[in-house]
Amino acid sequence: MSLEKAVTAFAGFMVLLSVALTVWVHPAFIWLTVFVGANLFQQSFTGFCPAAIVMRKVFNLKTEAERARAQ
Repeated sequence: MSLEKAVTAFAGFMVLLSVALTVWVHPAFIWLTVFVGANLFQQSFTGFCPAAIVMRKVFNLKTEAERARAQ
């Protein structure tokens, strides 16, 4: 799995999780959804994504470009 796909999957999971927590635990969990959305928005302009940094270090994931160069 590429780094870009892992970040997208993680963001989608976090949105679904935060919506479920908002519905079944406490309405204040909506702020987690807001945080994830804001982070995705700023990442689209800046390229900075904390989740991608962690995934690269912990899971040693490579970007699509790095994977293409390795072949």
